[in-house]
Amino acid sequence: MRAWWLTSWALLLVAALTAYGAPALPGQRQEVLPAVAPGDAVITVHGFCAGAAASASQVCDTVITRAQFDALAEALSPDMPRPLRLKVASTYVRMMRMAAVAEARGLDKTAAFAEELRYARLQLLSQDLTRVLQEEAHNIAASQVAEYYNLHRQDFERATLERIFVPGAKAGSAPGDSAGRAQLAAALRGRAAVGESPRVLQVEAFRAAGMAVAEPQVDMTNVLRESLPPAHAGVMGLRPGEVSEVLSDPGGGYFIYKMIAKDTPALSDLEPGIRERLASERYRDSLKRFEGDVVFNDDYFDPPLPR
Repeated sequence: MRAWWLTSWALLLVAALTAYGAPALPGQRQEVLPAVAPGDAVITVHGFCAGAAASASQVCDTVITRAQFDALAEALSPDMPRPLRLKVASTYVRMMRMAAVAEARGLDKTAAFAEELRYARLQLLSQDLTRVLQEEAHNIAASQVAEYYNLHRQDFERATLERIFVPGAKAGSAPGDSAGRAQLAAALRGRAAVGESPRVLQVEAFRAAGMAVAEPQVDMTNVLRESLPPAHAGVMGLRPGEVSEVLSDPGGGYFIYKMIAKDTPALSDLEPGIRERLASERYRDSLKRFEGDVVFNDDYFDPPLPR
């Protein structure tokens, strides 16, 4: 019997990987496989040999050991899940058989194959570099996490708010309605500032707009600065009990916010999310060196349409 080792066709197994999902990130749990010795056969292809044995018309088998297949699986996707291993193995066997026939026909000697192989090499090298850059991006010290938390503490503030909304003008309404709605918003804001219930005030705002809402929703919980419209982000600076100024809306409406409570989660609660955010930023930054500073010939790639 003849053992078969990792070949260049392994590139094509990436298709099987994309059908299953992304490879595991550094630090994720590794799957424990049953007790199969490194030299034990995990794939046996009866009646198939490639290369010299095949050309000599000998009847033989191709055997792939666990050590050989583990090397292939690890190269393609570290910590490859067990369900995907069988899919990759099936694809691998089919490609070995097809490749043997292709070589017998001389397809590996063509100029087209040489170009495919050159492109495949670039593809594999960039894929491996991507994996290394992702691993490096996730190598973040605890001090870096703490520094990011302290510098961006206001971004992690969570607020409980009550919001009053004065709807915009309806289509066909008189021009004077805009001034009237602005006056209404200012009056509602003043009443909220002296302690009137935003829920009651919201009912009045809807009634003034001809809308009947018995139980309006004014409560906003777990609000982050980034979840607010940019023009409203200053609301996060209010102290509990304070009411914002009247804020306009592109649709012609007005908003008034009342701060109910505000807190900042502890670093220990936010650390996993901060690590992922830092890793994403570092990975994006590492890719910038490979972008830009290139000129494409539009006459070739994007020629004008014939008249």
